[in-house]
Amino acid sequence: MTLSKSSGRLGRSVAVVVALVLPMTLAVGVASAVPVEHAEVNVAPALPFPVPPSPPEFDPAFYAPPSSEYAPMTPGDIIAARQVNVANYSVVPVNVDAWQLSYRSTDSRGEPIAAVTTVLKPRGPAKDGARKLVSFQIGEDSLARYCAPSYGLQLASVPSPLTGSATVSVEFIEIQAALAQGWAVSVPDYQGPNSAYGAGPLGGRLTLDGVRAAQRFAPLGLPGVETRVALWGYSGGAIATGHAAELQSSYAPELNLVGVAEGGVPASLDAVLNNGGNAAPAGLVLGSVLGLGREYPEFQRYLDEHANPFGRALMAVKSPLCVTYQSATLPFLDIKGLLNSPGDPLDDPVVRSVIDRTRMGKVAPAAPMFIYQANMDWIIPVGQVNTLVEGYCQDPSASIVYTRDHFSEHLSLPVAAAPSAVLWLRDRLDGVPATPGCTINDVGSIALDQRTWPAFVATVGEVLAGLFGKPIGA
Repeated sequence: MTLSKSSGRLGRSVAVVVALVLPMTLAVGVASAVPVEHAEVNVAPALPFPVPPSPPEFDPAFYAPPSSEYAPMTPGDIIAARQVNVANYSVVPVNVDAWQLSYRSTDSRGEPIAAVTTVLKPRGPAKDGARKLVSFQIGEDSLARYCAPSYGLQLASVPSPLTGSATVSVEFIEIQAALAQGWAVSVPDYQGPNSAYGAGPLGGRLTLDGVRAAQRFAPLGLPGVETRVALWGYSGGAIATGHAAELQSSYAPELNLVGVAEGGVPASLDAVLNNGGNAAPAGLVLGSVLGLGREYPEFQRYLDEHANPFGRALMAVKSPLCVTYQSATLPFLDIKGLLNSPGDPLDDPVVRSVIDRTRMGKVAPAAPMFIYQANMDWIIPVGQVNTLVEGYCQDPSASIVYTRDHFSEHLSLPVAAAPSAVLWLRDRLDGVPATPGCTINDVGSIALDQRTWPAFVATVGEVLAGLFGKPIGA
């Protein structure tokens, strides 16, 4: 049995186990939804509480429609839409309007695929009369669709401590911070239908098409292509965010992209692999190796041909896991030792080709960027981010603010930097011009910037009030 076949069967088995914890009323609840007309698209109503949502593996009508339904569409066109209830950690409802959109996108080979994004709308009126949009890419870092944000954000989904999709629950707090500013938010399942963790160009296209779908969804109240759009993502989410920023000018030039905030940026996957092998992040990094095989068939063939017996077994075990279990499975593993390949596997022409295609830095994004990185990051080495910024700054039209934090590490930086990211995004979305050229800041801790403290206090208060049912963004 090949690795791809065994991984697929195990993935289905794990999905079945997850589904068995759901009440038997699941199928009845989904079937009872009656479409309601909303502008140009039928929007199915939310499932009544306590009927739980179905994991994507068991919801093919929405997540995997026949290609004949969407192949004739243009990227970003909506295939289907439904209202959903969202919650913190699956149990504490969040008082916002939320929907899921199934939309047409494009994979790395230029072929049409169906993708899903969760779009959220704050309760209050839009600032200055025009709603802005932030596309927030959660660091999914997983290899199964039940790990995706569209499932984990929903009320009554299997909680993240059980599924292992910890980043979905944790980063939802930052999404609520964006909603508290009055911004609409798109949260794409940017790893696509095959959970291709690490496949940056795919994530970039799905992110941009998720923005297009949000703009075309009338209930979200966006002013179409004039909508001021920003992107935000950290770590795994920065993979999709960074590639979307680079692809925007060529793939979605009509979008009014005014700013990009990203941190913990995996710009070069070979640097991340060399850093993570035989070290604590090995389990997480190996997950991205498997994810690349989901999007690049030639890379999967390389893994099938060169994996040793232990490598095959381990890869099969990891294939259906979410980020928490990916990280916990054999840290300090010798990743390259799983392959029977002469020399360094990274020097193989197939591997090198895929690594090069997924490397950031091919073109400087047209939109202004705020990049933040922990100097002591033990997962994403700072050197390859320095190289990325240096490359961007060779373009005289680039606008980059790069902050290196010398006190934080990978897990603490997103918390410390969130207020700075929100303030920077707020200026861009409000039309404040970005500083031209490149600015590099070295700070002890980005959290010590006193300008961000009022925003941090206000946002925390808003989110805490939301836990008790206060409408967010009202």
